[in-house]
Amino acid sequence: MNRVITKAKAFLLVYYAYMLEYRAELFLWALSGTLPLILMGVWTKASAQGQFGLNPGEFARYFLIVFLIRQFTVVWVIWEFEKEVVEGRLSPRLLQPIDPVWHHVASHLSERLARLPFALALVGLFFLLYPQAVWVPSLWRVLLFVPVLGLAFALRFLMQYTFAMFAFWTERASAIEQFWFLFYLFLSGMIAPLEVFPPSVREVALWTPFPYLIHFPAALLIGLPVDIVRGLLMMLGWSLLCFVVNRWLWRKGLKQYSGMGA
Repeated sequence: MNRVITKAKAFLLVYYAYMLEYRAELFLWALSGTLPLILMGVWTKASAQGQFGLNPGEFARYFLIVFLIRQFTVVWVIWEFEKEVVEGRLSPRLLQPIDPVWHHVASHLSERLARLPFALALVGLFFLLYPQAVWVPSLWRVLLFVPVLGLAFALRFLMQYTFAMFAFWTERASAIEQFWFLFYLFLSGMIAPLEVFPPSVREVALWTPFPYLIHFPAALLIGLPVDIVRGLLMMLGWSLLCFVVNRWLWRKGLKQYSGMGA
């Protein structure tokens, strides 16, 4: 256990130092995730003139939390892994006594830590511009939100890393992610909360992994009615499925891999 902790600490410190070299770029990445704040203005204006299930204050809080969730669950592993396979850079990592995925996990977690100050600064600016949206969630919701947010990141990472395995067979595995992103965009709750969806569409969406990446943790924190047990089971179930498929594709893909760029 001590060896595992030592290796994990070393990985995180190395990648955190690497991320700090790109502080200006991190700030731009944080700004690029402000789409939910733009949509907040649209939906709060619309809710003031019609019935959409949420009042303007709830819309403002919802999209603020969506912004935070997006800051901590954004994933880019498929582009990195695709480049490693195409350029042959995966070969030396296969010689190391550790699964290459942990390089990507450490990179993502370190980036979260480096991005945190910028995300909090944007939240502070948001509260200055929209003081009516300020609220304090209950302690038990915060304590539940944190592990749910971790599960959302893990599920998003597993989904994308599973698609990344197709890089063993095609040079453009990222095209699969770009197609998948369309469903993620509309069914996750990033464009609109599920409360504004027709009941039939909402029920179908709840059987997919997408709402549990954004809507479920956001609704949980701001106090919208959600089935917590079902949400957690769906997240764990989809994560397990992605993990099993990922390991199967990994074993098959290694037999296909030839270090093309090496």
